[in-house]
Formats: sequence, C-alpha cells, structure tokens
Amino acid sequence: MRIALIVLAALAGGLACAQAAERLNGPAIQRVFEGNTVSGRYTNGGFFTEYHDPDGRALGHNGWQPNKDACWITKGDQVCYYYGPPSDRTVHCFSVEQTGDLYVLRNAGNGQINALATIEAGNPRKHTDNGQPWYCDGLISKAPAPLMSRRRLAAR
Repeated sequence: MRIALIVLAALAGGLACAQAAERLNGPAIQRVFEGNTVSGRYTNGGFFTEYHDPDGRALGHNGWQPNKDACWITKGDQVCYYYGPPSDRTVHCFSVEQTGDLYVLRNAGNGQINALATIEAGNPRKHTDNGQPWYCDGLISKAPAPLMSRRRLAAR
C-alpha cells in the first residue's frame, strides 16, 4: 500500500510540474461531474466507477460494493457522497483539482489525496440501479418503502 501511495504522489507531482493544477469550485465540479462517469483508483489501491446522475444518484460501485443507495451533491467547493441508510450513513466530501484530464480528489478534513480519477462523458459503462431504485432528497438517500402488504407480513 505504501508503494501505491508513493506512485500516486509521484504521478500527481509529475503531472503538476507539466501543467498547473486548478482547484475547482462548486459550480465547476457540478458541470464536470453531472451526467458523466467518474472512474479512478483510491490511494489504497481500490478502483471505483460512478455515473453521476443529474437526479443526485451515484450509480456504479464505490470500489468495495455496488451502490444501492448512494447519492452525490456539491456542497460549497466540494463534492460529497452519501452511502447507506440514514441509520448507517457514511459521508465523504472532497475538494477536486484538475490537471488536464486527471482529477485529484482530496479529503475535505485533512487535504490528503484520496483518489485520482478521469471523467467519461455520459454513462458509457451503463451503470444502473440494477432494478432496485432509490432517490436522493437533498442530503438524504432513500430506498422506496416496501409495499403495504409486505410491511403487514413483516409485522406478523
């Protein structure tokens, strides 16, 4: 893992020498992420790919598992992701820097590089909700409630 961090840091540093990195503001992040697929590699070595649906859903996978109730939003000059139900929700916010076609996502809390990514126009990987729709309401990700008949059966 340490080697992966060194390689990523060297890559990011080398690209920065060739072309200055631009830190994106909230509207710029919205413009480049919305309706497009962000794919890359975490500094710990895991891969991710997520289509940023204009309705706020993040379809695809975050490196560890398929997204089932993931949402994204720009908040100030950061992009934030919300995974899981409200009782178990994890929130991750990042500043975004652009160097050519490379995007660097830095943890909002400590400024450390979390991932390097590229952006593909549209949804070329055909990410879907796999027939299990959810919706995003502001900062809240919600799966649809079970039908009344299923709730009654569960209560028995």
